[in-house]
Amino acid sequence: MKRGFFLLLIAVVVFTACQNSSKKAETKSAEKEAVVNIWTAEQAKAWGEEHGWLRGCNFNPSTAINQLETWQAESFDPETIDRELGWAEGIGMNCMRVYLHHVAWEVDKEGFKERMGKYLDIADSHGIKTIFVFFDDCWNATYQAGTQPDPKPGVHNSGWVRDPGDLLYEDSTLVATLEAYVKDVMTTFKDDQRIAIWDLYNEPGNSGYGNRSMPLLKKVYEWGWEVRPSQPLSTGVWNLSLSDLNKFQVENSDIITYHNYEGPDKHQAAIDTLKTIGRPMVCTEYMARRNNSLFTNIMPILKKENIGAINWGLVDGKSNTKYAWDEPIPDGAEPALWFHEIFRKDGTPYKQEEVDLIKSLTLE
Repeated sequence: MKRGFFLLLIAVVVFTACQNSSKKAETKSAEKEAVVNIWTAEQAKAWGEEHGWLRGCNFNPSTAINQLETWQAESFDPETIDRELGWAEGIGMNCMRVYLHHVAWEVDKEGFKERMGKYLDIADSHGIKTIFVFFDDCWNATYQAGTQPDPKPGVHNSGWVRDPGDLLYEDSTLVATLEAYVKDVMTTFKDDQRIAIWDLYNEPGNSGYGNRSMPLLKKVYEWGWEVRPSQPLSTGVWNLSLSDLNKFQVENSDIITYHNYEGPDKHQAAIDTLKTIGRPMVCTEYMARRNNSLFTNIMPILKKENIGAINWGLVDGKSNTKYAWDEPIPDGAEPALWFHEIFRKDGTPYKQEEVDLIKSLTLE
């Protein structure tokens, strides 16, 4: 989903800082707040034992170009969702990561939550748990409710939209709306066992925002702590250079999530560093064939390490993520090598050997 090569090797200093946060130098009130806000290591371990090895995809139905088209009443597509999650079930997937958007909630609050419930009903019927994502710093900075644009031929995620994007810096009242949105949705589903994780903010700092994303990142954790759902709160670390954001994320997440689109050596190095934190781990984005991040060389590592394996993409569709981030094909021709996705629109696999490998790991 992202542009360029994404490196992920969080320096050991991050772990050290995380450990230092609990030392005696802290005040008693700060220690009390940490206990209330963030899961203990024991709580995180219990969650990991309950859920086992999560494996699945970042999912939006093939008929939706972005989060708004997924969730707005006029384009919500339960038939396609049911069909495509059935294909996922058939290869042993048990978890999908699904993006929300505050505008779809703002336009129709109760209807939005009803559609979330319908999605959860469908996913649960296929034995699939859900990771819901609130905010996102990737792709188009502006958006609007209503009819969404048609895909640009051959362009990866041409219609995907950030949330809240540039509007956060233009509308001083937006934060109050975002707070109401997060708290309403999370409170409604705070004890729903069909939800595996609340992923509070996808790739904070992307699109050149850097530390400008820190205030919202901190706020969404605060809002989540006020609700304190039964499910874990997390945000995936994804870029080595964003040290301030990375430090905050790993110190404040109930479980550790991360993104890595590199080959096996660099991916393993990232795992070796992050697992020293001592909490369950889920890789919430991987698998970009051009980058040598493949089912064949990464998914077996993730299973061996008992790390959740959530690749980008299930079915080729309007998101155009079979095309690479930075290699558009303006005439919309078939790329020589698909970047993401497992299935074609008719449900046949892009690569049968990949599906066979996935099934060998998930259905054994």
